[in-house]
Amino acid sequence: MSHSVFLITPPFTQLNTPYPATAYLKGFLNTKGISAFQADLGIEVTLALFSKQGLQQLFDSIAAEPPAELSENVARIIALQEDYINTIDAVILFLQGRNPTLAHQISKRDFLPEASRFAQLDDLHWAFGSMGTQDRAKHLATMYLEDLSDLIMECVDPHFGFSRYAERLSRSANSFDELYDALHEGYTYIDHILTDLLAARMESIQPSLVAISVPFPGNLYAAFRCGQWIKEHYPQVKIAMGGGFPNTELRSLSDARVFEFIDFITLDDGEAPMENLFQFLNGQKTTEDLKRTFLLQDGQVTYLNNSSCRDYKQSEVGTPDYSDLLLDQYISAIEVVNPMHSLWSDGRWNKLTMAHGCYWGKCTFCDISLDYIRIYEPIAASMLCDRMETIIAQTGQNGFHFVDEAAPPALMRALALEIIRRKLTVTWWTNIRFEKSFTRDLCLLLKASGCIAVSGGLEVASDRLLGLINKGITVAQVARVNRHFSEAGIMVHAYLMYGFPTQTAQETIDALEMVRQMFQAGILQSAFWHQFTMTAHSPVGLEPAKFQVQKETEAIGAFANNDIMHIDPTGADHESFSYGLKKSLLNFMHGACLDYPLNKWFEFKVPKTSVAPDFIANALLEEEAGTVKPTSKVVFLGKKPSMEVITKSKKGSTWEVASFTFQNKKEKMSISVAPEQGQWLAGILEQVAVANAKTYTLQEVKDSYEAAGLEDFELFWDNKPVNTLYKSGLLKL
Repeated sequence: MSHSVFLITPPFTQLNTPYPATAYLKGFLNTKGISAFQADLGIEVTLALFSKQGLQQLFDSIAAEPPAELSENVARIIALQEDYINTIDAVILFLQGRNPTLAHQISKRDFLPEASRFAQLDDLHWAFGSMGTQDRAKHLATMYLEDLSDLIMECVDPHFGFSRYAERLSRSANSFDELYDALHEGYTYIDHILTDLLAARMESIQPSLVAISVPFPGNLYAAFRCGQWIKEHYPQVKIAMGGGFPNTELRSLSDARVFEFIDFITLDDGEAPMENLFQFLNGQKTTEDLKRTFLLQDGQVTYLNNSSCRDYKQSEVGTPDYSDLLLDQYISAIEVVNPMHSLWSDGRWNKLTMAHGCYWGKCTFCDISLDYIRIYEPIAASMLCDRMETIIAQTGQNGFHFVDEAAPPALMRALALEIIRRKLTVTWWTNIRFEKSFTRDLCLLLKASGCIAVSGGLEVASDRLLGLINKGITVAQVARVNRHFSEAGIMVHAYLMYGFPTQTAQETIDALEMVRQMFQAGILQSAFWHQFTMTAHSPVGLEPAKFQVQKETEAIGAFANNDIMHIDPTGADHESFSYGLKKSLLNFMHGACLDYPLNKWFEFKVPKTSVAPDFIANALLEEEAGTVKPTSKVVFLGKKPSMEVITKSKKGSTWEVASFTFQNKKEKMSISVAPEQGQWLAGILEQVAVANAKTYTLQEVKDSYEAAGLEDFELFWDNKPVNTLYKSGLLKL
C-alpha cells in the first residue's frame, strides 16, 4: 500500500525497543490525516544477519575471501561455524521472549559455542547467584552474539557494532571528508543487507517523502547510505533528515556535499517542520514557509526559519503510534549483569515524555541554550494516562520509559495518583533531578503506581563543583533522596562526571569516596562515569573564561559542530583517572571491594580522600526540614481498615479504645487510638482515599479534626500510632 511519508530509523540504535522518534512523528501525522509508514531498519538488519540463512551467507562470504590473517579467536569461531548456524534461530527466538524454556539448556553452558567474550564470565559467577535462570541465559546468549559481532568486525565490516554503526566516522566530525569518502567506497557487507531491505520497503510503500531519524552518531553513516541509495533508485522521492544528531551537531552546517545524499535537514521538534515540508512538496507552501530547515539553494546551504509559524503544544501532537514496527521481534539482551543497567537493554519499553524540555534548565555543562531543553512544557497527567492506555492497547506492552530531560516531581506525583485512580497496571522509570521534593512519602506513592527505577545526574560528587555546575543540589541532599527511593524499593542509577573544568585530583578522589559510601550505605544501585565534554551550546562552551578553561578548537567546521576540545590549566590530568574510576565502580555495583583503599584503583599516586569516612552515614541521620507543609496533600492508598471499639482493663480500671486493622498485600498492621479520635480517623481515611477525585490538604485535614471538637492535632497526627500509617499507604505529599 502506498503512503505519503516513509519514516526510517537507520541501523543501529537499540535492539530491545524501537527508538521512539518515528512513532512520535507518525502519531502527529495521524492528527493531520497524512499517511505514514515507519520502519526500524536496525532491528530488521539484525534479524536478517543473525538467522540461519544470514549466518550461512556470512561464513560463505568469509570463506570466499578469507582475511590475510585470522586472530586465534576468529579462527575458533570459524571452526565452530556449524554450531553457530544450528543454534542461532533458537537463540534469537529465546531473546525475543518466544522460546523461554531454552534458558535451561543455555544456562548449562554446553549448548552454545563459546569464544573470547565468555572469558570475562569467570568474574561473573557471583552475579549468577543472584540472577534467575532466564537472566543468566540472556546474559550468556548476549556473549554469544558479541562473539559473532567480533567475527563480523574482523572479517567483513570493521564498522559493525550492536547499538552503533560506523560511529567513529561521525564522532566529532568537524569535517565531512572522511564520511564522504566512506560513502563513495564500495558497499560493506552490512550495507548490502541494509539496501536490500530498503529496496523491498520502497517498492511496497512508494512514498513521496522519506524522513530519516538520526538520534546518535552511530546511525549517521547508515542514514546517508539510505539517502544515497534512494537518490540513485528513486530520484523523484525527496529525503529529509532530523533527530538528536542534527539538532546538536549540524546547527552551523555549510558543506554542500551533504545534500548529494538528502534534500532537507530539520532541527529540533519535528512536527511543525515536517508538516510545512510536506505542504511545500505538495505545492501548498513556498520555500519561505519552511520552518527550521536546511536545504541547498543555488549551490549554497541555506537555513530557512519561518518564525511566524508556531510550534505545536505537547497536548496537540497526538499519541505516539507504534504500528508497522515489528514489536514482537525486538531482542532483549543483558550485557551487564547490574539490574539497573539491564533496564536499558532488556525488555520492551514504550517511550513517552512527561514534559518537553527541562524545568531546571541551568546546568552549565548542558545545551540549555537550545529549544529542546530551554522550552519547558509539561503535559497534564490525565492526558499522559490517556496516551498510556492507547499505547498499551496498541502494543500489548505496559512498560514505559519516560524519556524526559528531568521529570518534574509535581507532575510525577499527579501522574502516579492518576495511574492509581485508573487502576492501571504499568511499570515505569524515568530521569530525575535528585532534589529534596522526593520525600519518603512521594517515593512510596511513585512505587505504588509502578515506578521501579530512576536515573539522575549526581555529576561530580563535590559541593564546590555542583555549585559551578549550577545543579541546585548538595551531596548530602542527594544521599537522603536516594535513601527515600531505595527504601521505597525504587532502584537508583546515578550519572557521574569527571573532568569538569578546574576539578583537582583531590576532588576526583573525594567524589569517588562519596560514591563508594553511597554504595556501601545501600542507597545507590548503579552508576556510570562520563568524562566532561565541552559543547558549543552550553554555558561552559559559550563563556569558557568564566570557568577558567580555554578552547583548543573553535570547532567551526563546515559539518558537525558541537564538541569542543578544551584545555583545563588548573585541573588534573582527567584522562588518567578514567580506568580506575570505571573499574572501581564496576566492583561497587556488584557489592565487591567496598573496603578497598581508593589508591588501589589507580596505577599512579593519588591524594588521600579528605571526606570523613562517615560523611554519608551522618547525612542520612539528618532529616530534611520543612518538606511537609500545610498545603501538602494527604492521600490514603490503602484498603478501608476494620475498626472496633474494645474495652481494655488494667489494675481494676477500664477504658475504651478504637482498634484499627489495616491489611496490605504483604501483611496486616494494627493501631489503637482514643474512641472519639478513632471515629474521626475512620471518616477522614474515607475522604482522603485515592479513589476520590478531590484531594485534601493537610490544613483541611486539620480543620476537619478541630471541627470535630478534638484537640492537639499535631500531637495526634505526628506521633505514633498515626505517623506509622505511611506503611499502610497514608501519605503526605
